[in-house]
Amino acid sequence: MLANTPSRRRKTKHLFRDIMDRGILSYTEYLFLLCILTKPKAGYEIAFKMFDRDGNKRIDRREFLLMEEIFRKRAHDQSAVLGDESVSLLSKYLHVADSLWSTKELLIQETTLLRYFFGSRGNDTLDYDTFSSFMDNLQTEVLELEFHEYSKGMPTISEVEFAKVLFKYTYLDDDEREDYIEMVRERTQEEKGITFDQFKDFFQFVNHLDDFEIVLRMYSFADQPMSEDEFRRAVLVTTGLRLADHVVHTVFQIFDTDGDGKLMQREFMGVMKNRAHRGFREHLKNPVGWSGFKACVRNELKQSQ
Repeated sequence: MLANTPSRRRKTKHLFRDIMDRGILSYTEYLFLLCILTKPKAGYEIAFKMFDRDGNKRIDRREFLLMEEIFRKRAHDQSAVLGDESVSLLSKYLHVADSLWSTKELLIQETTLLRYFFGSRGNDTLDYDTFSSFMDNLQTEVLELEFHEYSKGMPTISEVEFAKVLFKYTYLDDDEREDYIEMVRERTQEEKGITFDQFKDFFQFVNHLDDFEIVLRMYSFADQPMSEDEFRRAVLVTTGLRLADHVVHTVFQIFDTDGDGKLMQREFMGVMKNRAHRGFREHLKNPVGWSGFKACVRNELKQSQ
């Protein structure tokens, strides 16, 4: 099965769709890839440099596995997921890497991802530019799948469909979600549609919510509501992204519940943070093992009634 691994020289936005079920992915890698989908790239550049212990601007397979191990430890630390996120990921778990580095006890399980990055013999090295390109392509691939689910072959999705994507994986129940979507449907007098590039830019912004929240707090402290123009400027300042006017207007159609042209900041951040984590936090809150299995069975039986 590992023989199906494509060469990393062939940079593609269809890597996982090309591999499909003809590859092997470890649970640690799953957590690592999920983090890539939900966090800004800046943190990974720092982590990459931290694990480049010999300073050659490249990491080998062992250094990459150490970086993955930190993400695995963090994902299984319930307090880190549900508690104070201001604690630095690297400062909190770097002792794990030091311990593994000194004892040289690191289990290497051959997988498709390791072979893709480091070759069949595991002797290749990985530079940050290649890794950065991989992260961009992974995010684009997943966003394309989500976009095409609603576009059905068309170049755009409707404003209502965009709202449905926003509320995917969120804490809202079905009735609350439908209320929001119905409000967008009523407010959309003329359907303009949202292209994939506009869709992608918005969700790249969502991965920078922590930076954007700092600006929102400034507005809250000043008791100042945020307009569409101010929202666009705040996104540009914190992320460097220029969101399309129509996308920003659609966001306000969703989160301006009283129709005064101002963003409902608390509701927006609550929903977007939920969406950014793609439901993974809720998964970690659930019990695991036998108790988790029983809870899953009860939930399925309840839904089938």
